[in-house]
Amino acid sequence: MKRRQFISRSSVVAGAVPFINYIPNLSADKLRVGVIGCNGMGWSNIRSLLKMADVDCVAICDVDANVVAKRVKDYAEVRSNEVSTFANYEDLLASKEVDAVVIGTPDHWHCKILCDALEAGKHIYCEKPLANSIEEAYLMRRAAAAHPKLKVQIGQWQRSGPHYQQAIDIVRSGDLGNIRLVKTWAYLGWMKPMVAMPDKPVPEGVDYDMWLGPAPKRPFNPNRFHFNFRWFWDYAGGLMTDWGVHEIDIALFAMNADAPKSVMASGGKLAYPDDPAETPDTLQAIFEYENFNMLWEHATGIDNGPYNRREGIAYIGNNGTLVVDRQGFEVIRENESQGYSTEGEALMRLIEPVKRPEGVNYLDLHTSNFVQSIRTDDASILKTPIVSGSVAAINAHMGNVAFKTGEKIYWDASKSM
Repeated sequence: MKRRQFISRSSVVAGAVPFINYIPNLSADKLRVGVIGCNGMGWSNIRSLLKMADVDCVAICDVDANVVAKRVKDYAEVRSNEVSTFANYEDLLASKEVDAVVIGTPDHWHCKILCDALEAGKHIYCEKPLANSIEEAYLMRRAAAAHPKLKVQIGQWQRSGPHYQQAIDIVRSGDLGNIRLVKTWAYLGWMKPMVAMPDKPVPEGVDYDMWLGPAPKRPFNPNRFHFNFRWFWDYAGGLMTDWGVHEIDIALFAMNADAPKSVMASGGKLAYPDDPAETPDTLQAIFEYENFNMLWEHATGIDNGPYNRREGIAYIGNNGTLVVDRQGFEVIRENESQGYSTEGEALMRLIEPVKRPEGVNYLDLHTSNFVQSIRTDDASILKTPIVSGSVAAINAHMGNVAFKTGEKIYWDASKSM
């Protein structure tokens, strides 16, 4: 398939995709999964799924033949069933031997592949962020709504974490009092600047035209390929959408909020101004909701974020503040003010800190939830259905739009615009 040979977005939603629309027969013992894009998180998701005895990987697809060869070898070390390999995802979707797919491609391919997978009758586990634009997020929601029997889980796996649910329950209990501000952040000290490289010939075994897909045509550059696609606007939204969707998802879920009234943002390439990446390494965005504000901030090359945590969410209420990250949560109580020298009684009950359970892999819980939803034919149990994934993605993209325009942007939830 050539880079520009795409059906229109309206045709995707209307169902004009050259695949047979059928629902897989799961009466067999095994759920047969194919992976599309298996260099990074796509393969991590497959490895998680394979911890379940009733799941097999039967198809591997990637535009990089070197990656495909590596994953076939990796798979043979854990399972003995035959695996088909593909360079073109459409051929994988045409196979009736595949019940469900994992989408682990760069973000700019998520929309097209997800819509095509729905038309092909496949259940979908799609890596986050759901979409590479606000428009795509709504398009994907409509496509999924047209196929209600198919289960779609988005890879915002913090939703499946027990300590996150405990924290959410406390936020919703009212114990913290009136919550006026929610802080979300990611400080990633391990991220160092990329070294600028000249354009180079396309590596042997790579279908670069297919990798570009709907993105603008440009020469191959190693800095834009594989993991680093995240830092270029053609393919992704930087840390705002890469890490932001995880934290924003939990923040808004606990607050029962979805659409902001306005967003403004400021930042730039303040840490590594000569780095070839396009997305900001430093950013603050303020989201205004009906009864509270949310602050997102990120910084690369720095580990010490708010509350001495590299990443997290803080719900700041009149009675206390709950701070949660991937390691656990704590509640910091407010005291009755008695002036600068003394403090009065605490304004809320004591809640002991909670640590993440040892040996519990939250990604495994998330993929297991996906499989259970398919087995029981019950979409209501999905921890991160497509609507939830779209809320996080849309909010994150709004932050980027505000940054790129340099203006305060306003959102009309009734019109989704």
